[in-house]
Amino acid sequence: MYRDKDRGLIGGVATGLSHYLGIDAVWIKIIFLFFTFVGGSGLIAYFIFWIATPKAVTTSEKLEMTGEPVTISNIEKKVREEFDSVSNKFKNADYGQVKSGAERVANGIGDVITKIFGIFAKVLGAIILVFSSVTLAGLFIGLFTFGTTSFIDTPWQRYIDAVNYTDIPLWLFGILTFLAIGIPFFFFLLLGLKLLVTNMKSIGNIARYSLLAIWIFAVGALIFIGIKQSTERAYDGKVVQKETLQLKPTDTLHIKFVNNDFFSKSIYENEDFLFTQDSTKHEVIYSNDIRFELKATDKLLPYLQIEKLAEGKSFNEANIRAEKIKYGFKMVGNELILDNYLLTEMASKYRNQHVELFLYLPKGTLFKMDKSLQQYDRTNDEFFNLHYSSDDYLYKVDSNQVKCLTCPPDENEFQDVEGEEINISSKNDSTDVTTVKINGKVVSETKSGKKTSLTVDKNGVIIKTN
Repeated sequence: MYRDKDRGLIGGVATGLSHYLGIDAVWIKIIFLFFTFVGGSGLIAYFIFWIATPKAVTTSEKLEMTGEPVTISNIEKKVREEFDSVSNKFKNADYGQVKSGAERVANGIGDVITKIFGIFAKVLGAIILVFSSVTLAGLFIGLFTFGTTSFIDTPWQRYIDAVNYTDIPLWLFGILTFLAIGIPFFFFLLLGLKLLVTNMKSIGNIARYSLLAIWIFAVGALIFIGIKQSTERAYDGKVVQKETLQLKPTDTLHIKFVNNDFFSKSIYENEDFLFTQDSTKHEVIYSNDIRFELKATDKLLPYLQIEKLAEGKSFNEANIRAEKIKYGFKMVGNELILDNYLLTEMASKYRNQHVELFLYLPKGTLFKMDKSLQQYDRTNDEFFNLHYSSDDYLYKVDSNQVKCLTCPPDENEFQDVEGEEINISSKNDSTDVTTVKINGKVVSETKSGKKTSLTVDKNGVIIKTN
């Protein structure tokens, strides 16, 4: 094995290997370039071959390189070919004109530039060829994988159906996508081959224009599908439900979110949607897309406004889909318990179903927030800032802002910390004693059965009344 420097572009490695292996030098170059871009080993291998393989210099070495026997007749033939080649160069030379030194230098520079551009074209062609081949292979694998989901019950099939807002089969959508992306990359593949192979034939006008027509059809069909997908979510539907909360003015409202252990073991789950079964084995769509917001009201009693929202291709369809959302809450004593999830039927599909909760509290209302609201609270921090460091802080609704009566002073980022440190604790035993402490000092105790109660004046000071 020798390096063929006479026919090679750089070191003659690929050309020498082509003689040795009996294949075209173009494929050897493609293999070197492929492994160069996939890990860089191709370039290292090329330099190793360059260093380790000798160059064919003598006539006998050139005969051995091409696999011809070293005989007197072959050597004579090879010498005659080389002599004829040199002789033709002299015959074709124009001795009638004597070129100046500047012209010879310019021609030499032009030859070098032409050589460099030729090498660059080969490298570029190899890059285009490898990139387009890998892309086409990936598209074909994706088409096969994506298309078979229409005929095989796969775990992700329902999720694909949920976001497929049209009745167009997924396999048809996959074929259109393959044609819209694959045809341009097929032409890139041909371009790369033309840069590598000098005399490569064209595929012909009939095939070229046929592929162009198919590509235009595929792109047009995808645009149509995209428009149809958009129209399926063009309108927002809403169903509003208001529930008055029976809370005494002297009571402290406790607010928290709870989960359903059948669907999830954590109140901090954040699933846009998933398909599952309820306790009766019916398939449902489950989602944690619940949003909570606190607001002030001038009404006497607090109330909860539940807004169920969904999307559809018309207001009527969106409203029907919103009505089918199931959401629950309950008021137990002075505790407001909110579900952290919603359910809807499978036939509704996923159309951005979510629930927005607006809790309206009158001025002066005292309440406590459980830590579970961290995940769902969307209230403007300028009006209400939920302090995450404790779920035992006492808040009070004011005209323009909710004040925290028991938060430490170092949490006053939104200027909502007010009053002295107040702690209210309750002992649930036979004595049922409620103790109020200000700055750690006991100021009052209220026993059950007595008429003594606690109120808060306009300055946020707790006083005892009979």
